[in-house]
Amino acid sequence: MEDINVSELVETYLIPWGTNIIFALLIYFIGKIVVKMLVNVFGKVLGRSKYDDMLIDFLKSIVHAVLMLFVIIAALNELGVNTTSMVAILGAAGLAIGLSLQGSLQNFASGVMLLVFRPFTRGNFIEAGGTAGVVKDITIFNTIMTTGDNKEVIVPNGAIYGGNIINYSAKETRRVDMVVGISYDADLKKAKEVLIEMVNADERILKEPAPTVAVAELADNSVNFVVRPWVKSADYWAVKFDFTEAVKLRFDQENIGIPYPQMDVHLHKVED
Repeated sequence: MEDINVSELVETYLIPWGTNIIFALLIYFIGKIVVKMLVNVFGKVLGRSKYDDMLIDFLKSIVHAVLMLFVIIAALNELGVNTTSMVAILGAAGLAIGLSLQGSLQNFASGVMLLVFRPFTRGNFIEAGGTAGVVKDITIFNTIMTTGDNKEVIVPNGAIYGGNIINYSAKETRRVDMVVGISYDADLKKAKEVLIEMVNADERILKEPAPTVAVAELADNSVNFVVRPWVKSADYWAVKFDFTEAVKLRFDQENIGIPYPQMDVHLHKVED
């Protein structure tokens, strides 16, 4: 009697379930190998393009997750699990999670757009999301920047992609905009000649486009020149700081007065 029951148990449950489990495991492990091969091929195809490495890794992870989901569903289906209801449950759960994480999804979508269109890359000096700094890394949800005083700032991608992005490193050259004021008593022509001479003497300043030195404004306390030379982007701050210092030293040497804000007070004596 016990032999019959054991035999029926083996034939009814153990063999069918064992067979299903073996096939499910085969589907899973073989599918995992196939998915890995397909993802590698997908990555090599994208690698021949000009897409950012981070975008390629992200797309590979998405493709891998989607394909593995199909493999797992196929394996569970082999075990007799009702995958139709499971897919419906997963869809409802995904919708609920999506509604609760709208801000994160916006950052996620913005991160994808930043990686696809690449308005900036690692190492660029940008101004975006209320912060200016050198881009250290671009992740799916955030962009990490390092400020000039070496502070690390993590900015949500949604704040960056949803606003203006100023990329100071996008072009090879930049124009340095400086204002130099002289007193009304100073020799205007001499001051202009000195400024032009200083611009031409600096080897870091480009000849083309030609620099601009011109009188821009007759202000309250000074006559203001605009000095606008073109330089390589890497030389921008060095030229700006060096030229500003050099102007003060040279104007002192040439006795060209640089005014500062002042107020004349006149006292009138009132006789009783």
